[in-house]
Formats: sequence, structure tokens, C-alpha cells
Amino acid sequence: MTILRPTRRQALAGAGAALVTGPAHAQYPEHKPRFRAVILAEHGSGDHQSFVDAGKAYIAKIAPENDFAFDSITGTGAINDEFLAQYDVFIQLNHAPYAWTPIAQAAFERYITEGKGGWMGFHHAGLLGDFDGYPMSPWFSKFMGGIRFTHYLPNFARATIKIEDRSHPLAKGLPASFEIEKEEWYTWDRSPRPNVHVIGSVDEASYQPNTFIKMGGDHPVIWSNPHYKARNVYIFMGHYAGLFDNPNFVQLFRNAIFWGAGQ
Repeated sequence: MTILRPTRRQALAGAGAALVTGPAHAQYPEHKPRFRAVILAEHGSGDHQSFVDAGKAYIAKIAPENDFAFDSITGTGAINDEFLAQYDVFIQLNHAPYAWTPIAQAAFERYITEGKGGWMGFHHAGLLGDFDGYPMSPWFSKFMGGIRFTHYLPNFARATIKIEDRSHPLAKGLPASFEIEKEEWYTWDRSPRPNVHVIGSVDEASYQPNTFIKMGGDHPVIWSNPHYKARNVYIFMGHYAGLFDNPNFVQLFRNAIFWGAGQ
């Protein structure tokens, strides 16, 4: 299964990777930025790493333009209450919800439950199940709408995203629908819709090439869970760097950062 390369276990081992500071923070240490973000991302290879690299590059570009700072980590070992207190938004940029240190998991739960900051998760944040010898996090599954991962499209597909809530700040500047050229579209054991606020879904009838791996029609891919104090959004897409050539995905990505940070 391509999403479970041997290097992933090493990447997710949770050892505290060195903190890498973003340009705004590094260049202007005495200046208080508009807000601060932290990026948690795996370090591996292939398409997923290309997405992480492109995402970090985009954030590094817009941070000085919009007066915000960011730091980046590749493991959860540094995460505790004091660490998270520094940040207005937590960006889980292709990092799975398992293999976290117990201290990191508990601190993150408080961060979300008590609304200490915002959260935006991409792609691998939806890997809810038993992976790499680690059990599923019941808390994270509930946070994501009570779902469990079942399958994915190994050969990828083009598909149409439909924005269901065009009044939501995350939909600002987006058309009613837009295409994603290449994605491996996860399926889960159920739709999270009863437990979350769906902002966008994928039209399974639009898959090119068509596939039998479907959820049966109701397939949310952008949603927020209003049962937690933290501003939060899960955006399923996040497999390859070409997403940052798609102006609609870039707009969604940008919207999520500023909304998550409370801006």
C-alpha cells in the first residue's frame, strides 16, 4: 500500500525533530507577528513529500507578505502544553493521527477541546485505523466525525469537488465546484456528515477513470467539527505538489490558514 512506505514508521516515530523557524520569525525576532503557526509534517519521499515541500514553500512565501510567523516540526516529541501555547494555528500537513507521544496527544486534545488555537489537517490526518503496528486513536476518530479508514484509490482519479456551504469563510473566493486533477480519494466506513459540518464533498460520479472504490454517493472531503471549541477543518486533498498549481486549491489552503488563525 503506497501510503504505508517503510520510511513512514521512522518519520512518525515521534522523536522530537529540531524546530525549524519560518522566515518571518527568523528575520524579525523582535517583531510580534500578526499570528504564529506551527506545521507538523512527515519527512519521507515521493508524492506525499512533494506536497509537504510545496505546502511549506507556499507558507514561506505568504508569511512575510501577511506578517505571520511559522515553525515546522517533523515529529511529535516537542509537543506539550507550553509548546502549543505559542501558536494560534496548528497545521497538520500530511502527518497521521497515530504514533504520537502520549504527552503530545494529551496536549493536542486540550488545545482542540479548550479552543486554545485553530487546526487544519490534510490528507494523512484522515488515516484513522490500525497502521504500522499502532492502534487507532479513539479521540482523533471522534474528532474527525467517528470514522475509520477503509480504502483508497491506488491509481488516482480526477474528480469534481462541490462546495456545499458557500457562506463559510473557507469557501471565500471559490466557485460552486472545481476539479482536482489527481488524488487517491480515501474512503471511510461511514460518512462523517451526521457528526460534522460538511463544507465540500467529492462527486463520485465524476471520477476519471471510474472506479468501484466509492462510499456510495455521500463523500465529504472538506469539513469542520462544531462540537469542539477550536476552529478546525479537515481537507482531504494533499497527495502531490501539483495541487499548488490549482488556484482553487491554493485559495482553499490560504483561507484555511487565516480562518484557523482567527484572522
